Amino acid sequence: MAEITRRRTGELLRELFSILIAAPEGLQASAALHILASRVTLTPYEADNFESGGRRFEKIVRFATVDCVKAGWLLKDKGIWSITDAGRTAHAALLDPEAFYKRACKLYAEWKAAQPEAESGVETVASAASSVEDVVDNNAKAASVTFEEAEEQAWAEVSHYLRAMNPYDFQDLVADLLRAMSYHVTWVSPPGKDGGVDILAWPDALGTRPPRIKVQVKRQQQAVSVDGLRSFMAVLGDEDVGLFICTGGFTKDAEIEARTQEKRRVTLIGLEKLFDLWDEHYDKLTDRARRRLPLRSIRFLAPGG
Repeated sequence: MAEITRRRTGELLRELFSILIAAPEGLQASAALHILASRVTLTPYEADNFESGGRRFEKIVRFATVDCVKAGWLLKDKGIWSITDAGRTAHAALLDPEAFYKRACKLYAEWKAAQPEAESGVETVASAASSVEDVVDNNAKAASVTFEEAEEQAWAEVSHYLRAMNPYDFQDLVADLLRAMSYHVTWVSPPGKDGGVDILAWPDALGTRPPRIKVQVKRQQQAVSVDGLRSFMAVLGDEDVGLFICTGGFTKDAEIEARTQEKRRVTLIGLEKLFDLWDEHYDKLTDRARRRLPLRSIRFLAPGG
């Protein structure tokens, strides 16, 4: 039976880390794996598919990254993989691929042993594994990878749906979310020039209690620059709070500008934060509002590794 060694797994992981270190904002897992596959020469075993479907290469790397996550070296969020400071340190210090992977496995074993359901004296499968089949037999890791892949696919569909939404429908979605969060929306901009403000809202129904909330909504691919943020802040009064929502996110300079403001209060909301708020307040949305972005929960076995 063909096998993948710890050294080979470590080689793949170290190259993956090099790719992610060069992308401080993180990369979609599928994109990172695609780049990795182009940088290494896959063995026939790695390039082959499992009987259950899926190329071995992707499964090998995904299963190995579970160790890295529990080691505190790698973060995964909605399919985005990014390296932590601890991961950068480990990558710089552990140059030998086998030592790199063995250290991740050791930290995973320590995490596993600290869990309430851990059994003393049981070595983790990841640490003892010499083949992919051995790793796949680890139910905890299998559940983790299955959940991860489902989350990636779900987020890809949701983000594509939101980015493709009609701009005015997207604006109405934001207004519905504010209502679900107990704000009172008094005005939503009709098609045409809006003077830099798309939505007005208040904490109370009569609009007598400050602050007034001014919202700008941008459904666009590119990130909002600091100049774009300053244009919005120019329409904010001393007692106003600004919400700037953009599907393309914000540049680092814009984020710093918003965070260090002393005279203008403004909150930046990107696509992921917007979705998290929609999900959090979903039960408080009206039926009509839910139809703008309908969600359905699916039960998964909770990942244990």
